[in-house]
Amino acid sequence: MLSTQRWSEQGLALLQLLLVASFSKSEERACSLMGEPEEPQLFKTGDIILGGIFSFHSSWRTVESSYMHRPLPLQCIRYLNFRAFQFAQSMLFAIEEINNSTDLLPGIKLGYKMYDVCGSLARAVRVALSLINGNEETATMSEEPCSGSVPAIIGVTSSSPCMAVSTVIGPFHTPMVSHFATCACLSNKVKYPSFLRTIPSDYYQSRALAQMVKHFGWTWVGAIRTNDDYGNNGMATFIEIATQLGICLEYSLPFFRTDSPEQKQKIIDTIKGSSSKVIIGFLSHMDMDVLIEEFAHHNLTGFQWIGTESWISDSQTAIAKGNYILEGSIGLAIRKAHVTGLREFMLDVKPLNFSGNKLFTEFWETAFGCIFHHNKQTGENLEQCTGFEDLTEIKNSFHDMSLMPIFNNVYKAVYAVAHTLHQILGCGDMCSNTIASDPICHQILQHLKKIRFKTKEGEEVYFNENGDPAAKYDIINWQPKKDGSVEFVTIGLYDASLPEDKQLHLDNLTLTWANNSKQVPISVCSGTCTLGTRKVLQKGKPVCCYDCIPCAEGEVSNTTDSITCVKCHPEFWSNERRDECEKKETEFLSYTEIMGTILTVSSLLGACLTATVAFIFFRHRNTPIVKANNSELSFLLLFSLTLCFLCSLTFIGRPSDWSCMLRHTAFGITFVLCISCVLGKTLAVLMAFKATLPGSNLMKWFGPRRQRIVVLAFTFIQVVICIVWLIANPPYPFKNLRHFKDKIILECALGSPIGFWAVLGYIGLLALLCFILAFLARKLPDNFNEAKFITFSMLIFCAVWMTFIPAYVSSPGKFSVAVEIFAILASSFGLLFCIFIPKCYIILLKPERNTKKNMMDKKSYRFYIKQLNHEKIINYIEYLL
Repeated sequence: MLSTQRWSEQGLALLQLLLVASFSKSEERACSLMGEPEEPQLFKTGDIILGGIFSFHSSWRTVESSYMHRPLPLQCIRYLNFRAFQFAQSMLFAIEEINNSTDLLPGIKLGYKMYDVCGSLARAVRVALSLINGNEETATMSEEPCSGSVPAIIGVTSSSPCMAVSTVIGPFHTPMVSHFATCACLSNKVKYPSFLRTIPSDYYQSRALAQMVKHFGWTWVGAIRTNDDYGNNGMATFIEIATQLGICLEYSLPFFRTDSPEQKQKIIDTIKGSSSKVIIGFLSHMDMDVLIEEFAHHNLTGFQWIGTESWISDSQTAIAKGNYILEGSIGLAIRKAHVTGLREFMLDVKPLNFSGNKLFTEFWETAFGCIFHHNKQTGENLEQCTGFEDLTEIKNSFHDMSLMPIFNNVYKAVYAVAHTLHQILGCGDMCSNTIASDPICHQILQHLKKIRFKTKEGEEVYFNENGDPAAKYDIINWQPKKDGSVEFVTIGLYDASLPEDKQLHLDNLTLTWANNSKQVPISVCSGTCTLGTRKVLQKGKPVCCYDCIPCAEGEVSNTTDSITCVKCHPEFWSNERRDECEKKETEFLSYTEIMGTILTVSSLLGACLTATVAFIFFRHRNTPIVKANNSELSFLLLFSLTLCFLCSLTFIGRPSDWSCMLRHTAFGITFVLCISCVLGKTLAVLMAFKATLPGSNLMKWFGPRRQRIVVLAFTFIQVVICIVWLIANPPYPFKNLRHFKDKIILECALGSPIGFWAVLGYIGLLALLCFILAFLARKLPDNFNEAKFITFSMLIFCAVWMTFIPAYVSSPGKFSVAVEIFAILASSFGLLFCIFIPKCYIILLKPERNTKKNMMDKKSYRFYIKQLNHEKIINYIEYLL
């Protein structure tokens, strides 16, 4: 136990001694760089050094490592990239202008370090760290934290390297300002806090592309994207916005210039089998050059290409092999710009007059296809360069200034950093020379985010909260020239700072489309659904693939490509085209239509016939046949029949409050009056023959006065029923929308069905009673006896109204009214013909029978002698006389 404790104390003491020795030694040690320091391709000293990262060469030589020794430095493949060289020249031009300016950073000279990354992400990160740590082989711990570090980095050209570099340099708060990295993901300030750019984010470009596709009515498109952060993120945003705008993608294919032949063939096969005619090309210019060559090999023409700023205004793509594939392309380009003096500066290249002349020498050799013997010892059979060749005598991509907007972005990036330094250093007439003692690397980022200035051309430069500039694009159309070359014609503008409905503006110009057509190509999965139809999605397909089916009856769609049909208001109905709701036809039984006219004429004819009969009876009122049938009740019956005929007229015409109340009540009261009269006449006959005893008083109790009271009593009951009905719930005009879909039936609602059926029931009760009494009196003497005729009339009456009920219930619209009128007229004519026409026949055609002598014929007399005693005969004769 003691031994163990002793060893622990000794070990602790030894550890303390080692730590002290280590710290003492570390104070004397310096940090050393792992590997060889990176040498810039272009370098110039100055008070403040700006960093630049460009891909002067597009690729590098692949060397397999044996893992036995340290890997060799990355070797770029020969052939200078003129585009990257021009970007570097733009940076040089801006720095030279600032150094010669007396207004911006007076007394301060800017230098630069520009590195070539050869398109390699790993090299981009390495040179960025070289710019951050000063690229010194050793550095002591006591030096200032920002010593040797550049305050800002201009570049990198594409999105993926920018993402890698920004991730590494973000914690050091060193800003990187890119001129051509457009991925929307770089706007994420949590992941890339020190990244800014002078080119708009692809977020706005993707929105602009989607709006442009929507503008031309293309809802079924294909897409090919570069398989990197630029293409994948840009296409993701496009798909999101396109979906919101109702645009569908038939396919979205990734592509990279180094893809295998099998992968390229898969893309070709997909496009050959597609039905869309528009292709969104979210591709870099290098990928597009490879892709159109593949399209040309398979002769895939006739597609309308929509391009991004990466290739749509690239002159090299316009002259590349297979460029005819892109005829009529339209797309978005960085807004045209002009920087005074920049073109002349770029073309004034002397291979031996620049710092870092190795790069300029290589440029000279690439431009003229020659070689400097003192620089190159190769086996190539090339002419010797003199250094005095004239750049104006050759024509190559270096002379193309179509990328001036991108050059301007580099120019603005340098000036943004310079203006920020001007603010931080508090420059007035002269900047304070306190740079070394007061490091600025931790201040520049925050100031740079807030900078706002105007270039010498008047363009305003600033960054939003995401480090992005204002998004403005020119809309470019590829139009052929007479010499066969391509002209980039500006046909519109997209400005993201405007309201959404005004962001896209297209000039009223004639556009050239695929195959040099002047007609806008059509690219839809399904055609436009016309007015009166709606879209129904096809099973298993995107929302842009649908069938157009007509709207149902009573529904309309008054817009093209309508998703739903709208139901018309209950009082309206769809027209034949189903694109408009029209007011329904109003239907009621009118006097002008044939059926209404026939019923009106029948009603008036019945009234006239009744009046004629009344006139005949009045002229022959003193004859036995008139007197024998109680002339008073006969005239009252004729009057009520006239009212029955005329009341049917109230059922014809447009229903109103008064007509609805009048038609049913008038009908009920007049019919009860009519039947009451018939009932009174029947009772009188029966009473006369039932008073069998001599001197019976029965007939006295049922004389003419009592008969009038019976008629009034029966009628009064119906009047009371009608009054209660009208007070409680009277009939009213009603628009019946149920029976016919396309018509409005104007009818009279019953109000209270109980009241209506009470009126009809009371009439039926009286008719049934009258029928029974008349049936009992049918065998009385028939010269002047009405019982038989009343029996027939009541039989007709009951038959009519019994068939009326089912016919009325089942008849739609105005036909139910016609059925009711027909029932009124039929029963009225039945009463008129059965009761009065036989009497008129005797009065007018058989006057010899209209005498007291013939009151009873011999046959009837013998019959009643046998059946009845003489008192009944005497009573009956006395009653008749």
